[in-house]
Amino acid sequence: MPHLYRAPGPQEPPTPKDARITHSSGQSFEELRRACLQKGVLFEDTDFPADSSSLFYSERPQIPFVWKRPGFWQHSEWLDVVIDDRLPTFRDRLVFLHSADHNEFWSALLEKAYAKLNGSYEALKGGSAIEAMEDFTGGVAETFTTKEAPGNFYEILEKALTRGSLVGCSIDIRNAAESEARTPFGLIKGHAYTVTGVDQVNIRGQKVELIRVRNPWGQVEWTGSWSDSSSEWRSVGPAEQKRLCHTALDDGEFWMAFRDFRAHFDKVEVCNLTPDALEEDAVHKWEVTVHQGSWVRGSTAGGCRNFLDTFWTNPQIKLSLTEKDEGQEECTFLVALMQKDRRKLKRFGANVLTIGYAIYQCPGQEGHLNKDFFRYHASQARSKTFINLREVSDRFRLPPGDYILIPSTFEPHQEADFCLRIFSEKKAITRDMDGSVDIDLPEPPKPTAPGQETEEERQFQALFKQVAGEDMEVTAEELKYVLNAVLQKKKDIKFKELSLISCKNIISLMDTSGNGKLEFSEFKVFWDKLKKWMSLFLQFDADKSGTMSSYELRSALKAAGFQLSSPLLQLIVLRYADPELQLGFDDFLNCLVRLENASRMFQALSTKNKEFIHLNINEFIVLTMNI
Repeated sequence: MPHLYRAPGPQEPPTPKDARITHSSGQSFEELRRACLQKGVLFEDTDFPADSSSLFYSERPQIPFVWKRPGFWQHSEWLDVVIDDRLPTFRDRLVFLHSADHNEFWSALLEKAYAKLNGSYEALKGGSAIEAMEDFTGGVAETFTTKEAPGNFYEILEKALTRGSLVGCSIDIRNAAESEARTPFGLIKGHAYTVTGVDQVNIRGQKVELIRVRNPWGQVEWTGSWSDSSSEWRSVGPAEQKRLCHTALDDGEFWMAFRDFRAHFDKVEVCNLTPDALEEDAVHKWEVTVHQGSWVRGSTAGGCRNFLDTFWTNPQIKLSLTEKDEGQEECTFLVALMQKDRRKLKRFGANVLTIGYAIYQCPGQEGHLNKDFFRYHASQARSKTFINLREVSDRFRLPPGDYILIPSTFEPHQEADFCLRIFSEKKAITRDMDGSVDIDLPEPPKPTAPGQETEEERQFQALFKQVAGEDMEVTAEELKYVLNAVLQKKKDIKFKELSLISCKNIISLMDTSGNGKLEFSEFKVFWDKLKKWMSLFLQFDADKSGTMSSYELRSALKAAGFQLSSPLLQLIVLRYADPELQLGFDDFLNCLVRLENASRMFQALSTKNKEFIHLNINEFIVLTMNI
C-alpha cells in the first residue's frame, strides 16, 4: 500500500469541506456537477466506467449486465428528485426511517426524496405499501385477499418472488383503535410487512409449506408455530436450517406455516416488474399505452354508472384489440387506473377518492358516446370494485374488437387528475375520444326576399328602425337595448341582462363591413342564429328549470356545431357555469358567440398565413377564450 504522508502531532478532525479529491480529473464534486449542468448532460464516471471492468477483476461476467440510472417513478414517468443531505434528527438520532447501523444513511436519504415528491414527511403516513412499491420500481400492482385467493396461491407467491416482484402483506383493522394493535401471536394489525421468501421442509416424510415474513421495525415477531424459537425447528436438521437462514434473533424476520399465514394475514400486495400473470409460466413482451386525464367538476367528473345523467360525461378512451393471444381466441390486457397527487394534496384537505372503471363494446360510431348509449347497453367488463385506493388494476380477456374504457370516481362532481395504463400482450391501439376539436358550422340563411317577411320579422324591423335611427345601423349600446328588451319577454328561460362586452362580441362576429355596427341584414342573420340557440338551450334544459346543467353543455355545443376537447370544455365550464354547475341563457349565448368568433378567426388566419398552422385550433380557441 502506498504511504500517505501526514504531519506529526494531533490533527483537527476532518470536515466535509476538507474532503480529498479522488477523481482523476482533479475536479471536486461541485466542479464536476457545474460542468455537467453547463453541457446539459448526466455525469458519467470515467474512473469507474459502466462496463465489466467495474464488475469483476478475476473473471468475465457470466450474464450480460445492463447499466441503468435509478429514479423515482410516479404517474407513469421517471422523476429525478434532487435533495440535500440534511436529515431530521432528535437527540442525535434520525426521527423517521433509519438503518440498524446508525452510521448508515441511504434509507433516510431515499425517504427524504420520497417525502419531497409527496410534499412532506407527514404525507407518507399511512396508506398502502403498494404505492411505494410502484413508485420505486414503476411496476404493476395486484392485490389478493388471502381468504379468497386461488388454490395455487403458494405457487403464485413463489413465482412472484422468483421474478423479483415485491410482496407485502397486512392485517386489516376495523377501526382506528386497532391500528398497530398486537395480536396474541405477536403480529401487528394495520402494519405493512414484507414477504421475503417461500420454501418447503420435509418433516417425517411430509412437505410443509413455509413463508418468511419481515417486520420493517426490525423487531416484534410471530410467536406461533415455526416462529424463531418454536419446537417445530427441532425436527429440522442443522444443514436445512442453514439453507433456510433460520436464526433465533429478534430481528423482525420470521418463518411461519403458509396455512397460518393465510389464516392470520388478510391482504397480500404484489408489485410485478412486468404485467406477466403469476398464474402462468410464460413470460411475455408487453405493450403499454398511457393516458393522462382529469375529472373536473361540472364537465368530466360524472361518477359511476349509478349516476346515468352524468356518467356519460366522464373521459372516454377507445381501445382497439386487434390480435388474439398466441393459440387463444381472446386478447389479454391489464388496466391500471391511478389517481394522482392525493398525498401531496392532503395538506389542503384532499382524501383518496373511490375510483374504478367500466369497459363497453364500441358501437362503431365516432365521437363521445352519449347518455342514451349507456341507458341501453351493459358493460363488457369492469374493475372488480370501486375502492378508495390510489390505484385500481385488473386483468381481462376479451375477443378482438373495439371497446370504450371509462375511468371514473364513484360519486359525481369529485375532482382529481388520473393516469390510466393499459398493458396488452399484443399491440393495442388506444385513442382519447375527447382529445380533438371539430367545428362544423351551418351556412348562414339567405336573406328573406322583400314582401315575404313574417309578422315577427316585420315587428323586429320596426323595432330596429326605432332604435337605429336614419342610418339603420345599431351600435353595441343600441344592440344591448334591443336584445335585452326581446329576451326579457321569454318566460321559459332564465336570463340576466346582456353586458355591453357581450354585445361588442356579437357585433365582432356579425359585422361584415368592419364599421363596428350592425346593419339590419346582419342583425337579421344573427336573429336567426339566436332563435336556433334558444331552441337548443330549451332542448338541453332537461329539468325545464330555465337553466342548463354544465354536464349537458357538451351535447348542446355539439348540436350547435362545436365538438370540443375535454380540456377546452373544462375551461368553458369554469368560465361560464355558476357554483351550482348551471348556465343561464346569457352564459350559453356568450359562450357560443366567443366560440364562433374564435373559429372564424382561426380559419381566416390559417388561410392567409400558412405559418400560423403550427398552432392547432384547440390551442387557438383556448388562447382566445382566455383573453
